[in-house]
Amino acid sequence: MSTRLHTTFAGIDFKNPVVTASGTFGFGREYERFYPLEKLGGLCTKGLTLNPHTGNGGIRLWETPAGLMNSIGLENPGIDAFLRDEWPHLSALDTVTVVNVGGHSEADYLKAVEKLNPYPVALIELNISCPNVAAGGMALGVDPDLAHDITQKVTAISEHPVMVKLTPNAGDVAAVAQACEAGGAAALSLINTVSAMAVDVKRKRIVFDRTYAGLSGPAVKPIALRMTHQVIHAVDIPVMALGGIMTWEDALEFIMIGAACVQVGTAGLVDPMAALKIIDGLEAYCERENLDHIDDVRGIL
Repeated sequence: MSTRLHTTFAGIDFKNPVVTASGTFGFGREYERFYPLEKLGGLCTKGLTLNPHTGNGGIRLWETPAGLMNSIGLENPGIDAFLRDEWPHLSALDTVTVVNVGGHSEADYLKAVEKLNPYPVALIELNISCPNVAAGGMALGVDPDLAHDITQKVTAISEHPVMVKLTPNAGDVAAVAQACEAGGAAALSLINTVSAMAVDVKRKRIVFDRTYAGLSGPAVKPIALRMTHQVIHAVDIPVMALGGIMTWEDALEFIMIGAACVQVGTAGLVDPMAALKIIDGLEAYCERENLDHIDDVRGIL
């Protein structure tokens, strides 16, 4: 097997830089019907909270001309059920499992991360886009001070490296990134979904029960590229980029601006084979361009 795509990210070996994004891949079982998960560089689990969560009611998915809006609301079985029912299978796979952790309070984050300490988790992805009740419902990720505080507390108790997932809804995403780095983050991932809204004119109502939802897919890629570029130039820790990556060319754009790895989300809902096609496309690109390694074009822009 070619090693042209082998990537080291936060000290972790990935056989290639393509990772499936949290919230779009479940725990991988559905996709195993299409291909062996070992072909992936890595996979991010569905976002996990300390306790089981049913998620939002009403319509939860809404297609747009160039993307997908979702209001799932962190539906998940809880960290204990994950460790009991899913971790044994995932830990046996020859690929990197990134465990995504969310929370509704600081205590929830810390308890959930502590529960992962006894297990050989390669990397935790900390979703700080969840609302912080103590801060009036503000997402931790929109304020540098709040982002620094939760990152520092989580990294202090975690026995695993922590990658903080950033929201594009922050006023200054580079400042938030720097705050997370100062708080001890080993890496960053961005962007999470863009806050958006939809109206159903036939029913004369707002589509989502919670009014606003998260937009992903091709429409957000230019925004994701800009924010990823800003963050890469603001920090010294590696960045895993996501946001509208549908093809190998999309992935290469992020790699050329310096992303160490990329995540593929919405594309996998359109085509279950999307991640593999991106891996194959990057491999073929390296061969055509006579590149010894994908690193030869990483960060050239």
